[in-house]
Amino acid sequence: MAGQFKDKVVVVSGASRGIGKAIAAGFAKEGAQTVLASSNAATLAEAAKEIARDTEKTGAPEPLTVAGDLRTLAGCEQVFAKVNERFKRCDVLINNAGATRAGSFTELADDLWLDGFALKFLGGVRLCRLFWPLLKASQGKVVFIGGGAGRTPDAEFLIGASVNAAVASFSKGLSRLGLRDGVNVNIIHPGTTATERSEMLLQQRAAAQGKAVEDVRKESLVKSGIRRQGKPEEIAALAMFLCSEQGSHVIGTAIAVDGGATPGVY
Repeated sequence: MAGQFKDKVVVVSGASRGIGKAIAAGFAKEGAQTVLASSNAATLAEAAKEIARDTEKTGAPEPLTVAGDLRTLAGCEQVFAKVNERFKRCDVLINNAGATRAGSFTELADDLWLDGFALKFLGGVRLCRLFWPLLKASQGKVVFIGGGAGRTPDAEFLIGASVNAAVASFSKGLSRLGLRDGVNVNIIHPGTTATERSEMLLQQRAAAQGKAVEDVRKESLVKSGIRRQGKPEEIAALAMFLCSEQGSHVIGTAIAVDGGATPGVY
């Protein structure tokens, strides 16, 4: 895939760290003009600086950053407006932003549920609606980053499981519109991946169960039967394939990158 994203505009939400940053970095290394969107201007700036430093020798354009609250329509409109004004095109939209809470169901208040759906589900819906005309014009690609809990929920992660399932259903339906409009839509379901967010979720699960973090970590690996945690770069590699010419016939599907943890068929 060397250089095939040159001159392409790639928008990545939740790109300041973890999987989102790895995806943005991967596209940048292949020559894309990346647009990093997230709520924290400081972490966005640091991510963009790191990506620019790593891609300096490749001649890739410097990443553009847009700091905004993607839980709101105004924040999503801010991202679209900046991309449309600067480039007037979008070839790839990666909907990665999301930060649902883990914990005991009876202690998860309404605002945590609303916040989870506002960012990951509604944020993705709004960005797709706003960018769709540009994606249609470029015959572009949309990739959602969901999560294994959307397929195999557990008691300590009911918000995340519910949101990811909703995102998966939306992506499947949107792919049918994409077939008519020439926009490929797919979703990736990462399993346990080595990121700062995964560590935070482990701490929340441990607190809900009254256990030590390391005990919950070991139990999770044993329960799933996987050999190790995933790496953000492994998610990025699949996202790039789905947005490449080689992946152009993969449409409307959900793919797990979870080390074999998924027991289900879909």
